[in-house]
Amino acid sequence: MKPSELIEHGYVWLDSRTTESARLLARLISRRSFLGRLGALFAGAAVLPLLPVARSLAQEAPQEIGDSQSCDYWRYCALGGTLCACCGGTVTSCPPGAELSPITWVGTCHNPADDRDYLISYNDCCGKAVCRRCSCHGSEREKPVYFPSKANNILWCFGTKAHTYHCTVAGILGEAAGLGS
Repeated sequence: MKPSELIEHGYVWLDSRTTESARLLARLISRRSFLGRLGALFAGAAVLPLLPVARSLAQEAPQEIGDSQSCDYWRYCALGGTLCACCGGTVTSCPPGAELSPITWVGTCHNPADDRDYLISYNDCCGKAVCRRCSCHGSEREKPVYFPSKANNILWCFGTKAHTYHCTVAGILGEAAGLGS
């Protein structure tokens, strides 16, 4: 066979395989179903990097200095409430018996250890009586209540079994570089 015949044979083979595959797919799946699944795949893939879990897992933990049981701790710059670190939990986890609210407010706090700003997610821990220790009212960069995602004086125990506030945790979402904080 000449080289030109090999190339032509390759095109014919590829063309016949593509035609067979397309016809098989058309027999098994309707166009509407295929386009719906393809659209859902693209939409899901586009949303995945926006999830807070994806961002927090992709980042290294910053260096930290200070006492996590003090209102002056750098992560608490916009926290209004009781520190879970004083009530049997940690900076990022609720104490036993309390449930983490999936609803959050955010703040941008400056970490003196590495001289960077970070987006901090404040989540209320709910389901137990309020803890009366380490009550703080950080209002740095706080917005009015009509901007609820940035206001810290709202009860955020939505989406939990019990709506009783206990304490608040402060998790890092990521570095706030380029956000004009």
